[in-house]
Amino acid sequence: MSFAIFMFYFFECVTAGAAISLVFVRNVFYGALLLIVSLLSLAGIYVLAFAEFVAVTQILIYAGGILVVIIFGVMLTSKISGKPLVVTHANILGGVLVAGTFFMLLSVFIVKHPFREQMSSLQLPADKVINNVGIGLMTDYVLPFEVAGILLLVALIGAAIIASTIKSKKV
Repeated sequence: MSFAIFMFYFFECVTAGAAISLVFVRNVFYGALLLIVSLLSLAGIYVLAFAEFVAVTQILIYAGGILVVIIFGVMLTSKISGKPLVVTHANILGGVLVAGTFFMLLSVFIVKHPFREQMSSLQLPADKVINNVGIGLMTDYVLPFEVAGILLLVALIGAAIIASTIKSKKV
């Protein structure tokens, strides 16, 4: 077994283990940490698949940005009740049925799809692809990019206001 195959299976097991643990954890903060582990190991799989841009994007946007906002929100809102946020598991049967249905559909589609390696003589070098993505992100898709940033900022400010201990004066 080569080192690359070993690393693929290692990252696959870490991703699956963190995702399965995330289903059963009751503390929201620990759930966010497990989500970070899952997303970082998924980025490792992307690196092994030679998709470095997707891996860096995965780390910067998901593991670095969104989960930091979630963790700050959890830490700030836990001051309200003085105890950590606990998730109660309800509707377990419905969740298992939906997850099983999606798993079966995914299995059917994977079995029916003929996976073949496709090589094109028109492949662009990696620097041209990244250049095109960067130009597209800052020209055509700048509005969704900025709106997502503003929404994350508003969510963080809202969590800080809710968790603040300073009482406002009523007029």
